[in-house]
Amino acid sequence: MSFEVFSDLKVVDISTVLAGPSVGMFLAELGADVTKIEHPINKDVTRTWKTSTETSNTVSSYFSSINYKKKFQNLDLTIPSDLECFYSLIKDSDILISNFKKADYKKFKITNEILRNINPKLIHGRISGYGNESDRVAYDLILQAETGFMSINGTEDSGPVKMPVALIDVLAAHQLKEGILIALYNRLKTGLGSEVSVSLYQAAISSLVNQASSFLMSGEIPRRIGSLHPSIAPYGEIFKTLDSRYITFAIGSNIQFEKLMCFLNLKELVLDSRFSTNQDRVINRFTLFKLMNDKIINMDSVDIELFGLENNVPCGIIKNLEEVFQNQMANELIRDEKIENELTKRVSSIAFKFK
Repeated sequence: MSFEVFSDLKVVDISTVLAGPSVGMFLAELGADVTKIEHPINKDVTRTWKTSTETSNTVSSYFSSINYKKKFQNLDLTIPSDLECFYSLIKDSDILISNFKKADYKKFKITNEILRNINPKLIHGRISGYGNESDRVAYDLILQAETGFMSINGTEDSGPVKMPVALIDVLAAHQLKEGILIALYNRLKTGLGSEVSVSLYQAAISSLVNQASSFLMSGEIPRRIGSLHPSIAPYGEIFKTLDSRYITFAIGSNIQFEKLMCFLNLKELVLDSRFSTNQDRVINRFTLFKLMNDKIINMDSVDIELFGLENNVPCGIIKNLEEVFQNQMANELIRDEKIENELTKRVSSIAFKFK
């Protein structure tokens, strides 16, 4: 990242796990001076979240992924001298990021009333699980279960499946980033700070988009259909190729469908009443899958991929992360940094370009 638009901002990050710390990292990547506060003994729990292969790491990859470009300071807010040190940081800061339980703000003497008296220009970004009035402990898995995501992820055979990243935390972090940016703009006009709060629960619900609208408008409860799209076909079907790779297509128009059928020597299907429109293809998608599969199983993935690239037909080979990071665009997002004298790596929280 070649620009540091927030180089004049000071941020205090007392949040833990993923959502809050990733917001702090976002601001740090944009040039902000970010200090992460941890308890001297009970540090951020993600420091202990190590995979089975991280036997020699002193800093976990999980912690590293969302604590880039931060300074670290240990404070116990129950100790008066440490609390005063925290207050002095707040007095000179622009943004505070937290994810404490409701009762802990009063317990640690960091309520919004106290913070406003110390620094009326402070923007306080708060993340909770189920809203500021709830003290319920929240974990991404439980939120994925309770907000419908697991009910629509997976197949009928697999049963409900969670996303392999903490998706709800990521979504909530983006909501808080947007809220903080709005609060900064509002402060330019008013000179006053704000409290910006987001719950994991509502961040998840607001991200159901077309699945929510489909239910709200038709009353039909979405089923688990794997990678298939409920209203587009062929879209998400997985095909195995002659060279033992897996490939998928996202055919969103009749033109794309016609090109693909011609390539597969199935041109007659274009005029077949079972497949002539997208809705027809959705209704008859399993018959279509079998016809396509009989062709694709005898073709190499690279030939299919090349056809797609040359003819603007959306298709992709399913890749593992080793293959992903052989791509230059993916490599551009890798960030290295030493944390506590250990080399750590992560991908940038910023994917946009700015000129």
